[in-house]
Amino acid sequence: MSVKAADFPSGKRNDETRSGCGVARVLIVEDDAAFRARYAEMLSHDPAFEVIASVGTGGEGLAMLELRKPDVLLVDLGLPDVSGIEVIRHANRTLPKCECMVVTVFGDEEHVLASIEAGAAGYLLKDASPESFLAGIRELINGGSPISPIIARRLLKRFQSENGTVTAEHTGGKSDEVTLSQRESEILHLASKGFNYPEMGKLMGISPHTVTSHVKKIYRKLAVHSRGEAVFEANRMGLIRTL
Repeated sequence: MSVKAADFPSGKRNDETRSGCGVARVLIVEDDAAFRARYAEMLSHDPAFEVIASVGTGGEGLAMLELRKPDVLLVDLGLPDVSGIEVIRHANRTLPKCECMVVTVFGDEEHVLASIEAGAAGYLLKDASPESFLAGIRELINGGSPISPIIARRLLKRFQSENGTVTAEHTGGKSDEVTLSQRESEILHLASKGFNYPEMGKLMGISPHTVTSHVKKIYRKLAVHSRGEAVFEANRMGLIRTL
């Protein structure tokens, strides 16, 4: 699902990239090395994209914006130094043709709206499939505003509520009074850090099968269907202490 110009700012597009005549040059700003490698690997399979730099801090991201002048910025929000939102703001101010895409675990309204205000034109959660990830970037450079469905739904509910079309948020039977076991809380925390099931099992001293069983229970309790949705809801409910 995409939220178009009414919700995201419409910046100037790179005519060469939009027409398909050139390669979109991508800057990755992500503090997790595993995710940096994952993004670069996915982009390497599409000739429409070239990763020109991949860095782990906001400060390095700001420097690469000045030095390499990318067509696309992929940025996390939870960087160790400079906020990802500040990186977006700088890119929007100094490189108006650069399209900014947030890829993060933060799905709450505060982060989403702050990113939009700073100049982000797309917003994906980190659990997006390779197909969705690449499709999102293609949509971005062609004038669209890709956004993870769960975030789009929550934004629409917010806008509807502000316009008086709904009086209460319907959560499909979910209750904010959710209680997780210690194991389930540990798994959610590791999921928010990007660990896969075998890695979680090794860190926790349990089998991947047991991890899967706990994950299914988490999904049922939160009424969600994916890792990104689980992390989003748990973060919204205050069930994850540190992301």
